[in-house]
Amino acid sequence: MSLPSIDVRIRPVDLADAPAIADLVTRNRDYQRDTEPIRPEHFYSTSGQEEHIGQALETAATGTGFMFVIEADGALAGRVYLNTIVRGAFQSASVGYSVDHVCTGRGVATGAVRRLVEVAFGELELHRLQADVLTANVASQRVLAKCGFQWFGRAQDYLRIAGRWQEHELYQLINADHRSI
Repeated sequence: MSLPSIDVRIRPVDLADAPAIADLVTRNRDYQRDTEPIRPEHFYSTSGQEEHIGQALETAATGTGFMFVIEADGALAGRVYLNTIVRGAFQSASVGYSVDHVCTGRGVATGAVRRLVEVAFGELELHRLQADVLTANVASQRVLAKCGFQWFGRAQDYLRIAGRWQEHELYQLINADHRSI
């Protein structure tokens, strides 16, 4: 028996999302402990999320990054990011995402990343997206593969996650519409 289809949408984050996101990150703190940087206690509060969202809105204003809220069947289900947007000859960005543990295995991350790719390659006209995944995070690697990302390497001591520098698998997706431009 297959699971029912889930309506997954993304939208730009707003300061009004701070209380709900604070609740989300607090509920998922233990679940995501091994896959995220160590955060100060303040990060898990509403005011900490207001600061985090404020920084995201500043990077959006400069066009160097965007934070989106993931909604699954109308409920907050996570966050998805376009980070480190570089224009000029590169036209590239880094992708990041985090989904509520109660939504895993239901296609929410895959749906959110697909929507993010549409924004990145459509509205933002980027050429390339890169995603970096912990070597042991097979579920996230499957999400990227389902979205068309291709593995292109491994980087040792790449990001400081859970308090230590860790090896990551590197994935990329090229905007086929831009290959001839």
